[in-house]
Amino acid sequence: MSKQYKLVSCTINGKKREQMVDVRASLTDMLRNDFRLTSIKKGCEVGECGACTVLIDGEAFNSCIYLAVWAEGKEILTLEGLAGPNGEISDIQQAFIDEAAVQCGFCTPGFIMSATEILESGREYSDDEIRKLMSGHLCRCTGYENIFRAVKKTMLRRLGKNEEAEAV
Repeated sequence: MSKQYKLVSCTINGKKREQMVDVRASLTDMLRNDFRLTSIKKGCEVGECGACTVLIDGEAFNSCIYLAVWAEGKEILTLEGLAGPNGEISDIQQAFIDEAAVQCGFCTPGFIMSATEILESGREYSDDEIRKLMSGHLCRCTGYENIFRAVKKTMLRRLGKNEEAEAV
């Protein structure tokens, strides 16, 4: 059986990109193998663990079950794209450090990308809503409370509620 290829044009971390891909390739494979974006982790490869989460047009997706060809014309954001102009880390990344929400770090990029979707909404979510929105991720080492605190504190700070954030 011969392989079929298609040219995919999309924006990755703010840069227009084109790549010839096998029509059966996942977005995870394209981002990791063709663009060397290694924050996207291969965990379960069936959309269960969240380690491969990226934002596509602002919405969190498991890139392992998203075909690369579906990225045509889309805007894709990975953890690498959160870096500031001089390589500085984002507020949510700093919150993960401050709250000790990182141990081995394998799942962290996916968690941060889901958190980014939440934070970009500009809404204040209840504790239950945050937990539900972050529930598509598995972590074997940190426990989830530190991750939850990092997301909640960052959300409150972005909403100008610094005193409430410190009380979390």
